[in-house]
Amino acid sequence: MQSTTNVGGHLLRLAIAAALAFCASAVQAQDDPWPDIQRDVFDSREVIENDGAIVLEAPYRAEDAAVVPLTMHIPASTGKVKNLTLVIDKNPAPVAATFHFGEAAGAGDRSLATRVRIDMYSNVRAVIETADGKLHMATKYVKASGGCSAPAGKDAEEALANMGKMKIKRFDTSGDQTATPKSREAQVMIRHPNFTGMQMDQMTREYTPALFVQELEVKRGGDLVFRMDGGISISENPNFRFTYVPGADETLDATAKDTDGAVYTATSAEKAS
Repeated sequence: MQSTTNVGGHLLRLAIAAALAFCASAVQAQDDPWPDIQRDVFDSREVIENDGAIVLEAPYRAEDAAVVPLTMHIPASTGKVKNLTLVIDKNPAPVAATFHFGEAAGAGDRSLATRVRIDMYSNVRAVIETADGKLHMATKYVKASGGCSAPAGKDAEEALANMGKMKIKRFDTSGDQTATPKSREAQVMIRHPNFTGMQMDQMTREYTPALFVQELEVKRGGDLVFRMDGGISISENPNFRFTYVPGADETLDATAKDTDGAVYTATSAEKAS
């Protein structure tokens, strides 16, 4: 007959094994939040990865975790794209932004670039939904940490004083042999601190309340290029460089709205710069 001591030791070993298995499972889930993100953001739909429908450029090791440049390329072969969702797996709010494209975005070779905050070493994902309803994804691993809690580049008073100033810059691509003949390129720049709510005021030792650009709409001659729904992961002084197709009216208009409800606008100059 097995002794009480042996039974107790066996049960203890089983309990330890179960606890270790649970911890390993928890760590694995923490290390790979993508399944939960895929379920919550994309309703667990199938995502086709790295098939060339979208290409993501990102630094392997970021020079500044609060200002990490990302560029997304969509080749003409992909066809019409309805939206693009930018995901940073391990950020406090993983969805950095979603871009909804209009007719003025075109269907040829397209690109979109911006700058983001990355809070810890993480996979960064660009997920597009094509006209047929399929999801395609490109993924890059970026080594960066502390971007979401990094203080703003300027003091808060100065940042707030200049908040809302916007500029649209258009680029002349006529001499660019790699540019698509039927596309144009422009950049929207917004002066805004984009406070995440995780940044501490070094004087008061209190956290600065979140305040960021949550909407941006860009139109060419009244036709939509894209509309962005943004979050805290977009860097201070949001900056977006993008392609679009020309039209009878080449005027670019941008309208931004932040979480306090303030609305900012800008209109492009007549000539490309």
